[in-house]
Amino acid sequence: MNKVIIFGNSGSGKSTLACALAKRHQLSHLDLDTIAWQASNPPTRLPLEQSKLHIQSFLDKYTNWVIEGCYADLLALVAPFAEEAIFLNLPVSECVDNAKRRPWEPHKYPDKQAQDANLPMLIDWIGQYTTREDTFSLSAHERLYRDVKATKMMFKTNVSARVLLDNMTS
Repeated sequence: MNKVIIFGNSGSGKSTLACALAKRHQLSHLDLDTIAWQASNPPTRLPLEQSKLHIQSFLDKYTNWVIEGCYADLLALVAPFAEEAIFLNLPVSECVDNAKRRPWEPHKYPDKQAQDANLPMLIDWIGQYTTREDTFSLSAHERLYRDVKATKMMFKTNVSARVLLDNMTS
């Protein structure tokens, strides 16, 4: 594994899997959440061109990487370079359970209390995954998975993704 994209609903385990793969295979890790949003309240997306510049800078700097997120539009920019594509296509209920157990993400929230205050909104948003028609939706992820030319893997439970990690050698 040298160039990997990971995508799926919020709470599907993308960051957890990406961090594990990065550590096992000495890959640079890009969480698309860190380059997709402006620092504003309410949060708004960066223009696609600005995010694209961040992605290009990352690709220019690193040879071996894992890039993860729920942004089909941003992932489509790196998909032509990916050797592996992993779609975490978990049931919404499992994503909600994962979100409720999520540890504090300091790159997204100033503290655990701020993260927890956002949890009801996040759970509602996760629940809309199968009905939305935006870049974060199941339909967008299914199109990305169908169209990507890399070696593909789809996991429908976190248990399956953990088995993948357990079977990998360093």
